[in-house]
Amino acid sequence: MQIPLPMRRKRPMIPEGQTKQQMLRDLVCSDAPEQALRYHGFCCIAGVDEVGRGALFGSVVAAAVVLPERTTRLQRLGLRDSKQLTREEREQLDHEIRKCAIAFAVGEVDAETIDRINIYQASRLAMRLAVEQLGCVPDHLLIDAMRIDHSCAQTKLIYGDSLSVSIAAASVLAKVHRDAQMREWDLTHPQYGLASHKGYATPEHRRALEEHGPTPLHRKSFAPVARFFGDEALEQAVAMTELLFDEAELQEEFEPCQSA
Repeated sequence: MQIPLPMRRKRPMIPEGQTKQQMLRDLVCSDAPEQALRYHGFCCIAGVDEVGRGALFGSVVAAAVVLPERTTRLQRLGLRDSKQLTREEREQLDHEIRKCAIAFAVGEVDAETIDRINIYQASRLAMRLAVEQLGCVPDHLLIDAMRIDHSCAQTKLIYGDSLSVSIAAASVLAKVHRDAQMREWDLTHPQYGLASHKGYATPEHRRALEEHGPTPLHRKSFAPVARFFGDEALEQAVAMTELLFDEAELQEEFEPCQSA
């Protein structure tokens, strides 16, 4: 389809001296992308996003959310990219989104599948599973920086979780869901600090891997874990890491407000 003009966004440039985190905070999360699509005749618009792409441990989780046309309350509560929110803010918004959404669903892909098909394809699969589990059939998908294998019309929106309320809502649901999983796994594997870093490649997590080695739920295709499985596994993982990630994505996904 022809993308509506207001939605043809180039990737925002990061001004000299400003971090990506600061730039993302300056972006305005609104319903402008959804309004543009409604102007072009779309009615049931689902925002789609994933979390956990850069983590070393556990599933990648995606959510799909169809919001009503009026989202004033969610915007007033500060809905935006989940990584720019505290745990308390995310959990309040998670409750409000579930209460007001026309439909929502969560999909996830486990570490074993991530290792088999690679994290990029696993992220796309988790998004597709979330869309397929919605209680309604969307006529357009707003997706954060990706396209998925689905027949529905789609718009790939760079930094979409900082620009679109529907994508931001999906990012909140996915992150609250995955963070709760990490706190549960922390009870089983307390030596790794999962409740704190949520499985990302923080110094704390790397030290725990050095001391205790990986669990079956660690992603063997990621370089910090692959090194425990021989040189060939490490070489493949390093090549894939350089292809699919920048260094920050393997840390905490720009989560200055992260709290356990």
